[in-house]
Amino acid sequence: MIFKDSKAIYLQIADKICDDVMTGTLTAGSRIPSVREYAASVEVNANTVMRTYDHLAQQGVLFNKRGIGFFISDDARDRIVETRRRSFLNDEINYFFKQLNLLDISADELVRMYADYCKNNDNK
Repeated sequence: MIFKDSKAIYLQIADKICDDVMTGTLTAGSRIPSVREYAASVEVNANTVMRTYDHLAQQGVLFNKRGIGFFISDDARDRIVETRRRSFLNDEINYFFKQLNLLDISADELVRMYADYCKNNDNK
């Protein structure tokens, strides 16, 4: 995994796990790799992965079965969508609209581009 300097590594790992839930790579109830296994696979310290797992557990995305490991919560996808939607609407959309305005991209053009994107990526 290639990490960016602009965001804490444990949060980037959390984003990857959430992306895997969103795409169906990880499904509700499935066990995820142990802290050590995941740390080895992404080449980071096990403490960083433990911080990631704790963070996702606090958000309700993961749960821990003591002595067995971490699992994906039944409502993980819904929780991720809710969190990301809130973040997008509160933090990112104003910047997005500002860029549309500065670049003189019309609402009609944006709708067309979004429709094309959805058609080409099998999205809703």
